[in-house]
Amino acid sequence: MYRWCTDEVEPHDRFDYWREVRSKGLFGVTAELERERRTDFYGEFSLRQLGGAGLVELKASPYTVERSTSDIAYAPSDSICVYQQLGSGGWFGGMRGSDFSIANGSFATSHTDLPYRTTPLGAGGFHLRILKVPVSSLPTQDKRVRELVPRTFGDPTLTPLLSACFADLGKAAVDAEGALDAASLVQALAHLALIERGIVRPGSRLGQAALRTARLSQARHLISRHLQDPALDPAMVAGQLGVSVRHLHMLFEAAEKSFSLTVTDERLKQSRRLMLEAPERRIADIAASCGFESLATYYRVFNAAYGMAPGDFRTQGSEGH
Repeated sequence: MYRWCTDEVEPHDRFDYWREVRSKGLFGVTAELERERRTDFYGEFSLRQLGGAGLVELKASPYTVERSTSDIAYAPSDSICVYQQLGSGGWFGGMRGSDFSIANGSFATSHTDLPYRTTPLGAGGFHLRILKVPVSSLPTQDKRVRELVPRTFGDPTLTPLLSACFADLGKAAVDAEGALDAASLVQALAHLALIERGIVRPGSRLGQAALRTARLSQARHLISRHLQDPALDPAMVAGQLGVSVRHLHMLFEAAEKSFSLTVTDERLKQSRRLMLEAPERRIADIAASCGFESLATYYRVFNAAYGMAPGDFRTQGSEGH
C-alpha cells in the first residue's frame, strides 16, 4: 500500500505539488484552487492494488477537480470507477446529462474516460473511496460500460451491499484473515454497479455471483454487529438481509465456514480483543458480552479453538506487552 500526504512538502509548495505530481501525474485530473488559499491546503491519500483493481481513499481540503478531454488523452484509463462518499458531500457536473450532488454514505459510478468536474459541498472538503476496475478485467465487454457518465446509485437496496463490500475490501488490504477474497469483492462491486446501470441483469450468472458475494459480506457484518445478542441466529440475519434462511445457508456453504462456525469464530476473536484491551475486566463479563450462553460453554469452545484456557491467553498477552 502506498500512502502520501502534503505534510511531506513545504506549505507554500503543497498545492502545486498535489496538482502537478499527484493529481495530474497519478490520477490524470486537473486540480484548481484560488492562489490565496493554497498555503492552507491539505491532502492525503492511500493507494492499494487489490484483486486487479486500484482502491484509493482520499481526504483533502476543498478544491475543484476536472477530468478534461486533454486529461483523458494524456492519461487514458479505460476503467470503471465506483465511488463511496464519506465526507460532507460533493457535486459533479460538466458531463452529458444533469449535474448532481452526492450525499455522505452514497455511491456513484462512472467510466474514467468521460469528462467531468467535481468539488466538495462542505467546508470539510473531500473524503471518499474510489475503486478503479479496468474494463479489460470484466467478463462483460458490453460497449455501454464505456458510456457510464458519472451518476449516483438510484437503488437504495444496493447501498448496504456496497458498504459491506467496500469495508471488506479495506479489511482484505490490511488483514486477509476472515476477509472475503479481494478479487471476488472487486468483481462484486463492479457488477453491482453494472446491475444498477442496467448493463448486467441481476438474474444473470454475473449478477447472481455479485449478489452472492455482496450478501455474504453483508451477512458477516450483521453477525459482527449482533455478537452480544444471544438470539443471533440464521433467521435474524436472513430477515435483515431480505432472503430466506435456506438462501443464507447456501451463501455460507460456498464460504470456508458455516454460519454457526462464523458466529462462534467472531465471538471468540472479539473476546480475545476484549481480554487484551481490558485486562481488569472479568472473563465471565467478557464471555457474556460476546454472546456466549454460559461461562462453561465459553471455556470449552475457547480451549477447543486455541488449545488453552482464556485466562492463560490473557496472561500470555499481558506478558507479550
